[in-house]
Amino acid sequence: MCGVAGYADLDGRPADEMLVRRMTDLLSHRGPDGAAVRVLSAEASAPTVVLGHRRLAIIDLSDEAAQPLANEDGSILVVFNGEIYNFRELRRDLEARGHTFRTRSDTEVIVHAYEVYGDDFVAHLDGMFAFALWDGRRRRLVLARDRAGKKPLYYAWDGRRLTFASEIKALRLCPWVDDAVDWERLPELLAFGYVPWPGTMHPGISQLPPASVLILEHDRLVGPRPYWELRFTSEDEARRIGWSEAEDTARALLRAAVERRLIADVPLGVLLSGGIDSSAIVGLMSSLGSSIRTFTVGIGDDASFDERRFAAMVARRFGTEHTEITVKANATDLIERILWHVDQPFADSSALPTYLIARAAREHVTVALTGDGGDEVFAG
Repeated sequence: MCGVAGYADLDGRPADEMLVRRMTDLLSHRGPDGAAVRVLSAEASAPTVVLGHRRLAIIDLSDEAAQPLANEDGSILVVFNGEIYNFRELRRDLEARGHTFRTRSDTEVIVHAYEVYGDDFVAHLDGMFAFALWDGRRRRLVLARDRAGKKPLYYAWDGRRLTFASEIKALRLCPWVDDAVDWERLPELLAFGYVPWPGTMHPGISQLPPASVLILEHDRLVGPRPYWELRFTSEDEARRIGWSEAEDTARALLRAAVERRLIADVPLGVLLSGGIDSSAIVGLMSSLGSSIRTFTVGIGDDASFDERRFAAMVARRFGTEHTEITVKANATDLIERILWHVDQPFADSSALPTYLIARAAREHVTVALTGDGGDEVFAG
């Protein structure tokens, strides 16, 4: 993952580059491979724009792929967190339309897709992403988030300044952002175990909803507006699909999804629990001929979190390079650290083992696939 931060000031006040550097420094855990801040000082009466980025290099590790990344003439720039899975297909189309690429990065397709496809460009992106794009010609700032909301993006709007960041803690550094506790969100927190979008526990900070775009243009904020909506099959359509067809379709979609996520220039692994979801990921990776590194965590003597026996069975079945990690952890010692990372309280105890195994796996790989989301997709 990477980290993005910055702001656009419609009043054109002098840019506070050091503030954005402090914001990106606070996101250094998201991007240890590089940091950059760019001030886009425009002419009189134009907005002041500052874009910041922390880089975790996954595709194209060269300096040329560092962000903010621009189009050919430098008029359009983007800071981006995530991965565009269909970047190769998009690149071929964009090159056929006359655009020149200077990197192998998936990031670069965003700026050219914006030029070619216009305001509909986000709908062409298949991936997990959160980004801010500045169009210098039109003097507009575009914020966008992926369909499922896998990548976070928060913003604050005071009527003249649009400020954004991958995490709330970075926004709270800005003196113009209202970061008081919004106690009216407490019933939602107690009812759901988290604060649903677009709200947060702070009255002046919102989270961009999944599958949404927010645009600052002509001295006004437009959106958030959805660019995609989940469509459920009608009962009549569902009746026409037999079990065999449904099974084949689900397998084909899962296989394609796994295959797209194997594109990386860095070591890649799987967080394996031995359950259905992560085991299915490993099985599909094996069918694709990929070499597989798997990681499983056992937490001290706590049998409720120890999944090593089941994971080992899956690892043997598919011949993975398997690593078992045993850690001793006191939950109370981790709570403060995890809350610092997530910025808001939420009721999901799985954050503890997830944090521990991710921290341990990072010593071996840069990217890890997981079975997270399987319950939600398959109503489990």
